[in-house]
Amino acid sequence: MDRAKLDPSGFFRRIPLLPHQMTDRVTRVGDMIVLCHLGVPRLDRDAWTLAIGGLVDRPRSLTFAELLRFPKHEVQTIHQCAGSPLAPREPTRRICNVTWGGARLGEILETCGIRPEARFVWSSGADHGEFGGVSADRYVKDLPLSRLADDVLVAYEVNGATLPAENGFPARLVVPGFYGTNSVKWLTGIRLEAGRAPGPFTTRWYNDPVLATDGTDTGRTEPVWSIAPESLIVSPRPGAQLSRGVECVVWGWAWADRGIARAAAGTAPISRAGRAEAGRNSSCAGRLRRPELSASPRGRPERMGGSSRWQAGGMRFTPWM
Repeated sequence: MDRAKLDPSGFFRRIPLLPHQMTDRVTRVGDMIVLCHLGVPRLDRDAWTLAIGGLVDRPRSLTFAELLRFPKHEVQTIHQCAGSPLAPREPTRRICNVTWGGARLGEILETCGIRPEARFVWSSGADHGEFGGVSADRYVKDLPLSRLADDVLVAYEVNGATLPAENGFPARLVVPGFYGTNSVKWLTGIRLEAGRAPGPFTTRWYNDPVLATDGTDTGRTEPVWSIAPESLIVSPRPGAQLSRGVECVVWGWAWADRGIARAAAGTAPISRAGRAEAGRNSSCAGRLRRPELSASPRGRPERMGGSSRWQAGGMRFTPWM
């Protein structure tokens, strides 16, 4: 396959929504986060192939028409940026929740014959160029082979529509519950190997320090794979005016790799010094919803756990002064 044309070339991103704008359970495609390290390849679907090799008995080159012959599977999951690898300690809330459609990678690899010594899946994309002063002839990531059981897809649809170019057209990897950096866009290569993949996006970047129980650095690192438990508040929005004695609902989304089993929320009293600094005598009171349930924005509860999609939850809150 010839080297892909990039348009745009170089780092490209789109982060359209702030937390208080994330009101939809399924994020619209136009509102999805888009972060491209090396640019956006422009590929021809009819010319696209996926080369599969490494520790397999029967290497093959899969065409798009052959990809469509595998059973289609849909997975609704969070899709979250891990943050900039150039500023890994800078917190972000770049998150969306969408439904991907495609073929299970595990089923594709079964047709190739997985060798027993295989431990990792290497995935490579058609994007190439320079990032952070480092040149890369392709974007390469890896994941444990054992992760395939979690509905890892070679996806060609998002929210029931064809992938846009910036989201990986014509096909991309989707690893539910892993940070988005592991879901390689413009997928062109899969290899099974006994060890981790080389390259800047697996060795130089996207590795978190392992801390001891006292918070000191152990000198070891671990890959940025599983999404940590997180949450955000959708409503009230920042700066919203609440009326004294009038009950409102504070709600938002919570998520984690393989779902969340329980969400908890609470209120903390404001100290006398804090009240003085704010210039008013204020405090708060709130009541949690049932902790084993997640309340949707429209008030319909849904069961938590077992899924990597985000879950809505909230509490009733009555401000008073």
